[in-house]
Amino acid sequence: MVYMPYNNYKGECKAEFEVIFFEKENGDCPVEEFIDSLDVKMRAKMVGLLELLEEKGNQLREPYSKPIDDGIFEIRCKVGNNITRVLYFFYYEGKIILTNGFVKKTQKTPPEEIKLAKERRADFKERMG
Repeated sequence: MVYMPYNNYKGECKAEFEVIFFEKENGDCPVEEFIDSLDVKMRAKMVGLLELLEEKGNQLREPYSKPIDDGIFEIRCKVGNNITRVLYFFYYEGKIILTNGFVKKTQKTPPEEIKLAKERRADFKERMG
């Protein structure tokens, strides 16, 4: 549920977001497995970025987050020369669904990763439907 509490002291209206890992029908959680597979520094930075995403939601912009295609976004994480991405989409009531992650080796996001994110979004919506 999206809460819009009014802060009397700052005069701000703040939405609350919740980051959720996509889960396959069999219970596997590919994004969690991907994050767990990262080295310690990259994992720590990615977890920090996901906390920032949960805090800022759809207000998070570059260099941390970037729209990719058709409602799919990426969290951008870099440690040294290593670059990782986690793709996600926004769902109702402030939910942010993380679909898949990958180590970036080329300039452009691989089309198969975008396709996978869209397939998982469709699967998620169908099961939540």
